[in-house]
Amino acid sequence: MPQQLLQQVHDLKVPLDRDVFLRNLIRALAGTLEEVVGLSEASGFVSVVGQTIGDEINRDHRLALGTSSLTRPQVAKILIDLKRRINGDFYIIEEDDTKIVLGNRRCPFEEKVLGRRST
Repeated sequence: MPQQLLQQVHDLKVPLDRDVFLRNLIRALAGTLEEVVGLSEASGFVSVVGQTIGDEINRDHRLALGTSSLTRPQVAKILIDLKRRINGDFYIIEEDDTKIVLGNRRCPFEEKVLGRRST
């Protein structure tokens, strides 16, 4: 009987996998931060996390490319590739010596960031 119950639970059509779980986790964390410390502080926390992830992505790409620094064109292509890898769809709107502006056709967090102003 326990094996049958396990199989029954396994076969349930529940929208949950690692990706959905992690997006739900991020949404709940952002919401909790907004409620507990306020929008401004929550945005600050999210920004620090984003910077940490960005630093890791920068380091990984520099190592993979065998360079100590990335050029602006490399960064632009890496940003587009990053979004592809995490199931987003971004494109370059504008690029010059001071900025890279991306457009968004599909956010990788989908509906999980709706209503979360800190993200």
